[in-house]
Amino acid sequence: MSISVLDLFTIGIGPSSSHTVGPMRAARRFVDTLRQRGLLDQVARVEVRLYGSLALTGLGHGTDKAVLLGLEGQTPEDVDLASVPASLERIRSRHILRLDGASEIAFDEPRDLLWRKAESLPAHPNGMRFVARNAAGEPLLDAVYYSVGGGFVLDETEASEASVLAGPSRQTDRDSGRPAVTPAPLSFGFCSGAEMLLMAGQSRLSVSEMMLRNESILRPEQQTRERLLCVWRAMADCVDRGCRTDGTLPGKLAVTRRAPRLYRELTEHPETNLRDPLAVLDWVSMWAMAVNEENAAGGRVVTAPTNGAAGIIPAVLHYLVRVRGTDDDHIVRFLLTAGAIGILYKLNASISGAEVGCQGEVGVACSMAAGALAEALGGTVPQVENAAEIGMEHNLGLTCDPIGGLVQVPCIERNAMGAIKAINAARLALAGDGTHRVSLDRVIATMRQTGADMSSKYKETARGGLAVNVIEC
Repeated sequence: MSISVLDLFTIGIGPSSSHTVGPMRAARRFVDTLRQRGLLDQVARVEVRLYGSLALTGLGHGTDKAVLLGLEGQTPEDVDLASVPASLERIRSRHILRLDGASEIAFDEPRDLLWRKAESLPAHPNGMRFVARNAAGEPLLDAVYYSVGGGFVLDETEASEASVLAGPSRQTDRDSGRPAVTPAPLSFGFCSGAEMLLMAGQSRLSVSEMMLRNESILRPEQQTRERLLCVWRAMADCVDRGCRTDGTLPGKLAVTRRAPRLYRELTEHPETNLRDPLAVLDWVSMWAMAVNEENAAGGRVVTAPTNGAAGIIPAVLHYLVRVRGTDDDHIVRFLLTAGAIGILYKLNASISGAEVGCQGEVGVACSMAAGALAEALGGTVPQVENAAEIGMEHNLGLTCDPIGGLVQVPCIERNAMGAIKAINAARLALAGDGTHRVSLDRVIATMRQTGADMSSKYKETARGGLAVNVIEC
């Protein structure tokens, strides 16, 4: 195992890590390559072609905007959201794109950004091609990239070196999504749940303790703790914005934000909550929905491990902090454990809805949150593994069928349900001794095979399921 936990939790923008964060990173990476090769000054035109799932649901996901911003040198982590509307207006009304933020080139969106809905590139459903041409129309650079989920980006060479369905098997750079070289062997390089259990038994360490030792090879321990607490603060800020921002989400569905109303009801009538033993479920649902409504609005969120499932881990972590009571150390342990479980899915299956359906997004996030909560509440490593397995077992076969290609219906409610399932999975595991019939490895393998067998129309194409059986407006 050689993916950093921090790769599973990157601060970016909504509404989709594979359709927004990944394409923006790919566009920025293309521009970086032009600069490194000394070609920027020769570029007169850039053509972009989006394939497969990116083409079919990209408009609803904001892929076009992400690509334009990436070509202008923006990154998901640092883009100034307030400046985005003006930048897009300039590009679309004046037909001028500032390549890498400086070199102005003509850009006619209907001509230069093409949606290849009937075509797919070979390595992954989320494929894109960038071509830079000089004034004579000659190609200067032609590059293909794949957005493989969670903001991870691979070029053609990287995609050919490993099975993309199983995810990149190398450390990745969190800013570019590009695979990088791990500087040294990890202390606990487990690549399966069985190896995790074995190493924990031999070392007598928890999952989070093993992961912290791994991360300490990549950077100083204190830096890892600080960055994970920064992730938590970004999650908390997102929940706060989502709870306080009323209005209608963008897009033709005209979905009304519900988290603010739920927040007011829960805070203005505490006496009612005291009489309802299930009121805590309303809080958890509200926290999850607040994040995903912010995501749907194009706000700043944390991939956990994707944007489409970004509400589950923050909601469960809020449950731990607000309801159970905890400190910074437990928050760090929670995120380390969640990251360890997410890495197992990244290595052995997928976190991409375009590959395996929503079981790879909401299902994986539920599994991560369940295992993390089990450890934070004092569970043993076998109980953590059991909780993670339960979290996925009851999400197997979950389709990715967003209505209108928007990350709104059923995605927002699905996060609320995933968070509740995660808490229940942790409680079920803690009620046992960790022994169970279905291992985490078997459920991961089953999820991968289920995704392979699933019809493509149920994998983020808006051509099946609710996407075609519900009238959009």
